[in-house]
Amino acid sequence: MDFFEKEIGLNELDELAEEILKLYGEYRIFSFYGGMGAGKTTLISKLVKKLNGQKASSPTFSLVNIYPGEIPVNHFDCYRIETEKDIKSIGFEDYFFSGDYCFIEWPEIIETLIPENGIKVYMSTLPDENKRLVSIKT
Repeated sequence: MDFFEKEIGLNELDELAEEILKLYGEYRIFSFYGGMGAGKTTLISKLVKKLNGQKASSPTFSLVNIYPGEIPVNHFDCYRIETEKDIKSIGFEDYFFSGDYCFIEWPEIIETLIPENGIKVYMSTLPDENKRLVSIKT
């Protein structure tokens, strides 16, 4: 198991996205943990921009946003999911096993469905509201 931990400023999310792709770019499944306002969606937006140049937004109401391109990205927001059945209804396996990047916010409710060979990104706020603690585990 690999472990990475870093305290960053919100203005450093671009650099963090670049570092994540450099260190973990061969992985395709990324689960993002953290409370409201921790920066998960913002970091995912930076990753999508670096991978295929597109502007990403939160898929809270659609469950998944698909960003096609040379490097396709599927961005899931499971905040509103109540049971595993909710995500099974959209054919999640097609996404998770496609070889495309999958970025999953609020993965707790579907953890048993997520392939084990993914990356877990933990983001937490710090007393300085412009700083975050980011921990990554393989």
